[in-house]
Amino acid sequence: MRKALPAFLVSLLICAAPPAAAVASNGGTAPGTGDPSFPGTGGVSPEAPPPSKPAPPPSSAQPAPPPPAVGHVALAGFVATAPADAPRAVQLAVAAENKLQHKRYRYGGGHKSFHDSAYDCSGAVSYVLHGAGLLDYTLDSTGFKTWGERGRGTWITIYANKTHAFMVVGGLRLDTSGSPSGPRWRPMPRSTKGFVARHPVGF
Repeated sequence: MRKALPAFLVSLLICAAPPAAAVASNGGTAPGTGDPSFPGTGGVSPEAPPPSKPAPPPSSAQPAPPPPAVGHVALAGFVATAPADAPRAVQLAVAAENKLQHKRYRYGGGHKSFHDSAYDCSGAVSYVLHGAGLLDYTLDSTGFKTWGERGRGTWITIYANKTHAFMVVGGLRLDTSGSPSGPRWRPMPRSTKGFVARHPVGF
């Protein structure tokens, strides 16, 4: 029967045994081997520079064309004519104002109803906008100060303050002030100082 080796001899034998080969933890490739597929770099060696991004293709977008020039409403006697290519609302506005050319001026006229025998300044503007399908109820000059959008329009602009209102359609002014009084096309320009400029959306 063999005698058991003393414990201290067993310890000496274990310490003297050579270490087992380390098992690579990166799929079989140990760090430092120069393999460019070392995990953690996406298959690219850490020393290699990142790939440059391809240049974007030249843009094919064309600059927006400028807005088309707005034609002028022509006046012959008391009758105005809108350009043939004018928007439908502009043509209707011109036709509505042509119907007012021989109406009288009366303060408050055109406010109780769009259809009246006489019109004041804002009543005439309301009538024309209603005829163009742009207004459903009458407004006084103060109301026009905040109506629509701010600034001049491409086709229609209303100028208003607390005491007066007039409008310009395609470069031609509709105004009750002047001689003769009443809603008339006025070919001569007038000062807009002290007035707020507003325009219907899209026009």
